[in-house]
Amino acid sequence: MLDEFSLPARYQVPSDGNLADLVHQNAERHPGVAVLSRKSAGQWQDLTAAQFLAEVHAVAKGLVATGVGPGDRVAVMSRTRYEWTLLDFAIWTAGAITVPVYETSSAEQVQWILGDSGALAVVTETDQHAAVVDDVRGALPGLAHTWQIERGGIAALTLAGAGVDDAVIAERRALAGPDSIATIVYTSGTTGRPKGCQLTHGNFLAELGNVTARMPELFRTGESSVLLFLPLAHVLGRIAEIAAAIAPVKLGHVSDVKNVTEELGSFKPTLILGVPRVFEKVYNTARAKAQSDGKGRIFDRAADTAVAYSRALDTGRPRSACASGTRSSTGWSTASSATPSAGAAGTPSPAAPRSASGSATSTAASASSSWRATASPSPAPRPPSTRTTSRRSAPSASRCPAPRSGSPRTARSCSRARRSSPATGTTPPPPPTPCGTAGSPPATSARWTTRAT
Repeated sequence: MLDEFSLPARYQVPSDGNLADLVHQNAERHPGVAVLSRKSAGQWQDLTAAQFLAEVHAVAKGLVATGVGPGDRVAVMSRTRYEWTLLDFAIWTAGAITVPVYETSSAEQVQWILGDSGALAVVTETDQHAAVVDDVRGALPGLAHTWQIERGGIAALTLAGAGVDDAVIAERRALAGPDSIATIVYTSGTTGRPKGCQLTHGNFLAELGNVTARMPELFRTGESSVLLFLPLAHVLGRIAEIAAAIAPVKLGHVSDVKNVTEELGSFKPTLILGVPRVFEKVYNTARAKAQSDGKGRIFDRAADTAVAYSRALDTGRPRSACASGTRSSTGWSTASSATPSAGAAGTPSPAAPRSASGSATSTAASASSSWRATASPSPAPRPPSTRTTSRRSAPSASRCPAPRSGSPRTARSCSRARRSSPATGTTPPPPPTPCGTAGSPPATSARWTTRAT
């Protein structure tokens, strides 16, 4: 016999709500807040909630104008990119149902998914994807429309819907309810033909509404951001997409997982969703670079401190963990320079299922071990200590280790310590930098008065 327990829901799905409502609510409540960011000419460009709603409406009007009706299936075969999310919400706004197709699917799989779902239209990304669909189109009599993202498909839909009235879109958007099908997600087909799973608007709203309500520190509107590199053909990718829309927080896309490490540095997300292997790759890449720059030992010390801090968050004693994790701020102060390719505020360690919290990171273990927060809220800084500096013992010459060959950093640190020790035997207190504050060193021993640079 199994024990059973339940918790009260923190988010109630509206009786007439659907996923299309999210973009409209965001535009009404946070019109000027960036909710998406897309790469253009090598630079991330933010889109506000109002701008995204306008683009969603434009594409939804194009779908309506070309004959996509309520409940019709529209397939999307593309890598993870901004247009995928745009199409997803446009399809829902038009009252239709999204059918994801993996961009790596074979012609046989594409034919089966489009035929089994009864897709009326399909949007592909590349020439290769379009060719796969063209090869099987003869066996799909119900497939009436095809568009290609890289061949102006979005612009074509926008142009086609220019004459559709806003009232038509408002009517379409109101048709779906919580029990209406939002998407049909197909399995990978490793055990036979892919099987379609029908997921409702209420399924996503109930799950992600409660996730974001239960962890508000991770989903801070106007501050938090999510970098999505998982395939949107997989339901886990859609979870990240919809969670970002519910919060709302800024969402960015990475099409190729090989570019994740680079984009972490340029996008600087506070939250990422992935599988352990991806985090291990990021960690290994950063560690290899640190070793090649002669900073391997420093990197390892910083990583150990980060893991200790993350574990201490679970016990409510992060400051003590930082103090015991390292005696100096050397590892902290050089961690960012040793791992520029890691990009985000922290670096995941394969030694533990958590992000490197030494740079004010945390793990949202209460929801999923795959959610990683890379910039959780910093504790409020404490006022400078009013204790007299004479309580701190000044480092003496005997405490300074003899400088090692090729190690000017140690010599400089010790010489600074000597200069800061006047005849009175006092030392100036270090600046108040609370442990856990991004960009500042962890708490250190009271006797350590200098910081290597």
